[in-house]
Order: sequence, then structure tokens, then C-alpha cells
Amino acid sequence: MEEKSWKEFRESGFLWWINMILHTFGWAIVVEVEGNEIKRVYPARVRYRGFTEKDNSNGYIKVSEYIKRNADGILKESKE
Repeated sequence: MEEKSWKEFRESGFLWWINMILHTFGWAIVVEVEGNEIKRVYPARVRYRGFTEKDNSNGYIKVSEYIKRNADGILKESKE
């Protein structure tokens, strides 16, 4: 196991991806940011569902870039 930061999780697009799934059930992971510092992370009940088209496009790009950069390592780990 390798601990990662919330910053890296957000930048990879995974927070968007997970929240997209959680929105189906009226939940979200909330990240409170002040400047460049993450102050708090917590689950919350929400009334809204989904994201804007722009946010979705950005999220898909981030996740795709992560996959492209890490595909070989992910495949190798899955076979270990």
C-alpha cells in the first residue's frame, strides 16, 4: 500500500469520478480548499445530481491522462 494525498486524488480526476457515482445516491465527497491547501474532506448528503458538461469533459480528460501515464504499472500490479 502506498498512501497518496487528497491533492493527487483530485488532480487525477478520481474525486470527480467517485462523486459522479455517489451523486446517483445523493451523496458526495466534499473537499474544502483554502488557497492551495486542503482544509477538510468529508462525505455529505446532496440534493444535486451530476456535473456540468465542462466539468465532465475535464474529468474524463484527467482520468484518461492518468490511465495513459499509469497503464503499464496498473497492468503489472494486477498480475502480481
